[in-house]
Amino acid sequence: MWKKWFGRSDQRSESSYGDLDPARVPRHVAIIMDGNGRWAQKRGLPRTFGHRAGAEALRAIVRTAAELGIGVLTTYAFSTENWKRPAEEVDLLMNLFSDYLDNEIEELNSNGIRVRFSGKTEELAAGLKAKIDRAEGVTAANERLVLNIAVNYGGRAEITHAVRLIAAAVAAGSLKAEDVSEEVISRHLYTAGLPDLDLLIRPAGDLRISNFLLWQAAYAEFWFTDINWPDFRPEHLIAAVADFQRRDRRFGGLTK
Repeated sequence: MWKKWFGRSDQRSESSYGDLDPARVPRHVAIIMDGNGRWAQKRGLPRTFGHRAGAEALRAIVRTAAELGIGVLTTYAFSTENWKRPAEEVDLLMNLFSDYLDNEIEELNSNGIRVRFSGKTEELAAGLKAKIDRAEGVTAANERLVLNIAVNYGGRAEITHAVRLIAAAVAAGSLKAEDVSEEVISRHLYTAGLPDLDLLIRPAGDLRISNFLLWQAAYAEFWFTDINWPDFRPEHLIAAVADFQRRDRRFGGLTK
């Protein structure tokens, strides 16, 4: 299925990306894949239909991100707070993750996509955790795009986990307290080795980041839209990147 999106005959030409500057494409883009339930409810369908439609939307966005030259695409798939949802919906989401790993990893791998997972994956069912480990292992050498999927993820939980690891290292004598730096903290996050976030995209109209990439988003640009995630298309990602390129990123300094 993926080959028809990644195959040379079906790739977009550079001109289809309008005035985008390939030298200024964000290295790391994150998307809060929100609005699946609302998409379904507007159509008189169960919320589960929205989640399936959202999984379909992701395919085209991964393809476009790779074509644009984005280095990392992080998707917020399931938060630590999502366990509060009805058991039926949680089970459906876990089954969707499992199906995704069964059906898509080989094609992602053959097209140079590295798959990573961020979050407390050790708390997931053993069968799903085994599939996650296999997907990460099979695609570990790929360099075209990192697809970083946040599952059982929470920004505060991530920072708490990092602090505990650092505290343990200090207690063991392998790290001095005065040597704890921003770089040391970054190395202990789930996203260790990935660049900080450049662009955060949130569909579905909410204007908040919902405990997502709190450390990594320190200087990220935000892009909001009322479009629900299942209706999010490559042209919306392109529009977000174009808007990103028009912004003046000063990182606390002054414009040159």
